[in-house]
Amino acid sequence: MAKSNKSAFGISDQSKEFLKNYMNTASPIGLEYNGQKVWLNYIKKYVDTTFTDPYGTAVGVINPDQAFKVVIEAHADEISWFVNYINPEGLIYLKRNGGVDHQIAPSQRVIIHGRKGPVKAVFGWPAIHTRHGNDDKENQPKVENLFLDCGARNKKEVEDLGVHVGAVATYTEGFDEMAYDNLVGRAFDNRIGGFMIAEVARLLKENKKSLPYSLYVVNAVQEEIGLRGAEMIARRIKPDVAIITDVTHDSTTPMINKNKEGECKCGNGPALTFGPAVHNKLLALIEETAVKNKIPYQLSAVSRSTGTDTDSFAYANDGCPSALISIPLRYMHTTVEMINKADVENTIKLMYESLLALTPKTNLSYF
Repeated sequence: MAKSNKSAFGISDQSKEFLKNYMNTASPIGLEYNGQKVWLNYIKKYVDTTFTDPYGTAVGVINPDQAFKVVIEAHADEISWFVNYINPEGLIYLKRNGGVDHQIAPSQRVIIHGRKGPVKAVFGWPAIHTRHGNDDKENQPKVENLFLDCGARNKKEVEDLGVHVGAVATYTEGFDEMAYDNLVGRAFDNRIGGFMIAEVARLLKENKKSLPYSLYVVNAVQEEIGLRGAEMIARRIKPDVAIITDVTHDSTTPMINKNKEGECKCGNGPALTFGPAVHNKLLALIEETAVKNKIPYQLSAVSRSTGTDTDSFAYANDGCPSALISIPLRYMHTTVEMINKADVENTIKLMYESLLALTPKTNLSYF
């Protein structure tokens, strides 16, 4: 039997098992449903009802049928690759599915999600001894010269495995723990958000908190290709308030310009974002909640869009006061995305306390 962590906002053993399972379940853009099943199975114990939309966005609802509706949201999809062409020799060429980074691909292991089930493959790459061109310049990875090798030696052998044009490939690297309470894995962008909103629902249930509104816990699809899942579900729910969680860049590692990206560091707390889509009065409520509850936080700014589902909720319907709480992350869109456990716990706490501070009578008017 799993032990329970006594710290109210700490990651219990049971929660960590869910996180590990969720992180290790592939949820590529357009095919998020396996990860969504894991998420729904966990959250259903802590909500009154659940539903999904036609494209796979999953929602848990607490205290349904209230006139005032509040959303907390993350996105479920992970970047991946589409099979684009299978050559006569059985090598598989690809297209991006979302903003996957071609430079990290060589020598990575993947799973191709084919018609007959998962197929193991690797990104082949010429040995260092051989990969110079006629001009003696070393070849660099590009989408058009990357290929997968699944062990087949001709196109028919590939197809016999169930691999087809349009099949999706995801990296294999999953959840792991590192020194000093750091966690690493692929697709913390943004399955860590899905984990955190599920934990908020768990805490509300276990602490027997009664909300004066309906709370929609939303795990949306297709964020990585244009915030599409949030667009659809925002129109369906028509929320009065939305609090979005996503990841943001830790800017303390090499080759990142703080003058451009701002200053943000793993371990220093969630980041609160200023920008046109972010409602300043809702943001102020969240910041005041952080101060009142002694929750560490950082500040960031965006010039136009947040680049997150915040934009879809903010501008949906007749406009929805929306705010963004981001968790610092190193090495975004790689297989070794890294976060700090303290930031996870503090982000959960900040969302939880902000929901308790919010009521239908909270004045969010600028006038």
